[in-house]
Amino acid sequence: ILILIETVSLLIRPIALGVRLTANITAGHLLIHMISSTTIELMNTSIIIPSFTLILLLALTILEIAVACIQAYVFTLLLSLYLEENT
Repeated sequence: ILILIETVSLLIRPIALGVRLTANITAGHLLIHMISSTTIELMNTSIIIPSFTLILLLALTILEIAVACIQAYVFTLLLSLYLEENT
């Protein structure tokens, strides 16, 4: 039974890594989409609020790029560790 548990553990790791990466990418894109939709909708009201949301959108875009770089690094590191462990 220990062999079965270890096999399942080895098969689940890449799936969990992919799900984590997908969730982080989706959350960032969804947040940027919501803020940009809000900015477009508020363009007709005044100039101050859309300007604030546009600045927030730019900050979130920079944050999203940083998160993408960190996620790529973590994904590559964990994948190499998982592959090294199995050889």
